[in-house]
Amino acid sequence: MDRGCPRHLAPLSFLINNSNEMEHHVNEIQISYREKLSTLKSLSITNSKDVAELLFKNWDSDTIGLNECFKILLLNQSNKVKGIYPLSIGGITGTLVDMRILFAIVLKTLSVGIILAHNHPSGKLKASTQDIQLTQKIQQAALLFDVKVLDHIILAPDGRYYSFSDNGLL
Repeated sequence: MDRGCPRHLAPLSFLINNSNEMEHHVNEIQISYREKLSTLKSLSITNSKDVAELLFKNWDSDTIGLNECFKILLLNQSNKVKGIYPLSIGGITGTLVDMRILFAIVLKTLSVGIILAHNHPSGKLKASTQDIQLTQKIQQAALLFDVKVLDHIILAPDGRYYSFSDNGLL
C-alpha cells in the first residue's frame, strides 16, 4: 500500500471486531488547489474604495438589484487578491452563509486574509443586526485559523458601498 507517502499518512483501513470480522476501508482524501492566474501579478488591496471597485467589476450588474449574494475575497500575506468566491445566492432580503464552506474555501486556498462582501438589492447601506452578528461570528472563527477578516463591504446597485472597517465595526 505504498503511495509515495509516509505510512502514517497512508489510506486508513481497519478491522471492526464483530461476529463477521469484516474489513472496512476508508476513502483516501486528496486536497488540491491550483491558481489560474498568478497572485503575484494581482492587485494589492489597500483600502475599501479599491475593494468596492474590484467587487463592482466582478458582480453581475443585472442581478445586483435583484437578490442578495455573499462573496469572499481571498488574500495572501501581501493583501494581493487570490480570487473572489461566490459563497451564496439568496433572495430579495437575505442570503445564508455556511461557515464550514466559507472556511473550507479559505483553508483550501491557503488564504491568510479575507474580505467579506454582500449586496443589498434595496440600496440601503446600513449594516443590519444580522450582518453585524455574522461578521463577528466569522471574525471569531477566523481567529482560530490565524486568518484576518480585513473588512466587510455592502454594495448597493447604484454604485455606493458601505465598509465595516471604515465605520469602526471591525
